[in-house]
Amino acid sequence: MIKVENLHKTFGELDVLKGISTTFEQGQTNLIIGQSGSGKTVFLKCMLGLFVPEKGNICYGDMKYRELTPSQKRELRKQIGMVFQGGALFDSMTVEQNVMFPLQMFSDGTKSEMLDRVNEVLKRVNLINANHKFPSEISGGMQKRVSIARAVVNRPKFLFCDEPNSGLDPKTATVIDNLIQEITHEFNITTVVNTHDMNSVFEIGEKIVYLENGKIAWEGDNTIIHKTDNEAVTRFVYSSELYKKVRIAQQKGY
Repeated sequence: MIKVENLHKTFGELDVLKGISTTFEQGQTNLIIGQSGSGKTVFLKCMLGLFVPEKGNICYGDMKYRELTPSQKRELRKQIGMVFQGGALFDSMTVEQNVMFPLQMFSDGTKSEMLDRVNEVLKRVNLINANHKFPSEISGGMQKRVSIARAVVNRPKFLFCDEPNSGLDPKTATVIDNLIQEITHEFNITTVVNTHDMNSVFEIGEKIVYLENGKIAWEGDNTIIHKTDNEAVTRFVYSSELYKKVRIAQQKGY
């Protein structure tokens, strides 16, 4: 579980996060959504320790990040997996080498043990016989699955995903969504996904935090499409022509 308490983050005179408090539960997919400039990327980077908030706490289980020593922060880092927006795979490394990289950084296992673990997670993300291919030799969807395998290879307690469906076609995006949710449930991980994809919201949104102007304007589950009584949600969800048509159909009782 990740608990956020009254989080504030500023850049100069610009207030980006304005007192965010919420809880992301273990074993479920927690989504952060919002328009560009709403603060969701800054929020994610604060939880990753990349930005230091001026006020508030982020608790990983019973650990307050602000109170951790440098060595304790390093130990916490071992428990965090990250799926980057562009995949962030090393072009000069094979699939196998990319996935093994975190093990080489943070584990003390033998080469044989690390290879066994790499093959285990590659099998889990349905990538068999891809070990010796380079990122340029596989599809975008396969690259995202490699990124997920690398993120979970160290058996993390916390998984963060930044726009994991960016650049993918709708069918492949759904595959990636389902894979993230399956792994979250299977390994009881606290997963936080930063996304603008409403299909992801409806597919895997077990907990949704909607940010607007650095504040939580709404939080709940993927029934967000029915929350037409919330002006902020209505502006966001029905900003596309597709969902405007859905709303009209709802109002007509279809």
